[in-house]
Order: sequence, then C-alpha cells, then structure tokens
Amino acid sequence: MLRHTLATLAYRLGRALDGAPADFGTFRAGETVRTPVEILAHMGDLMDWAAGLTEGVHQWNASTPLPWDAEIVRFHAALQKLDARLAAGPLSCDEKRLFQGPIADALTHTGQIALLRRMHGTPMKPKNYFKAEI
Repeated sequence: MLRHTLATLAYRLGRALDGAPADFGTFRAGETVRTPVEILAHMGDLMDWAAGLTEGVHQWNASTPLPWDAEIVRFHAALQKLDARLAAGPLSCDEKRLFQGPIADALTHTGQIALLRRMHGTPMKPKNYFKAEI
C-alpha cells in the first residue's frame, strides 16, 4: 500500500504540474506563503528524509530550492529512490509512521500546489481520481 501511495503521489503531483506556465514556480500568493518551487523543494526533502528513515537514519535536511525544472527532476528522483527502498524489503522504521509523517505531508503539499495553480490563474483540469490508472 505504501508503494501505491507513492505512485498516487507522483500521479497527483504530475497532474498539478501538467501545463503549469514557466513562471508558476516562483508565484507568491502572499508575503508569508511559500512559492511552488519552495514547496516542491520541501517535498523532495520529505522524500529524502523518508528514505533515510527506512534505513534507521533520523536526519532532516532543508534544501535551498533549485530552479523549477531541476526541482521537479529532484523530487521524482527522490520519490523513485524511496520506492526502490520500499520494494527492497524490510524497513528500519514503522511503516505507519512513515506514512503519517513524510508521505502524508507530501500529499498535503501536493494539494497546496494544486490550490496555488488556481490562485495563479492557471487551474488544473478536473479529473476523476478513482478512475485513474495508477
């Protein structure tokens, strides 16, 4: 189920990013609101943290955001690394905590990016996620 959750995360984030204009990554909805690229960098950090947790390493790193396209690539690479680790076998952490911490947080941030798309004036196209092939 955790691996399917990661696939769902990748799918939903992909939908939120699909068709986003070049300036979307730096869109600032308010003075204290993170930009999409800042959120995405945090999401990459969450995936890195989760991968470490699977090995029993409890270390957080807050990365400086890369350019938008590079941050998208970084996130997907971190997600793939975590998925490969989940597929490899026994984890050195509790699976429920792995879900409730970094993975659920990344799902929340995916929703924030989707909301920022609407605020940016470039909303996502509607989709029935139940019918999605993930």
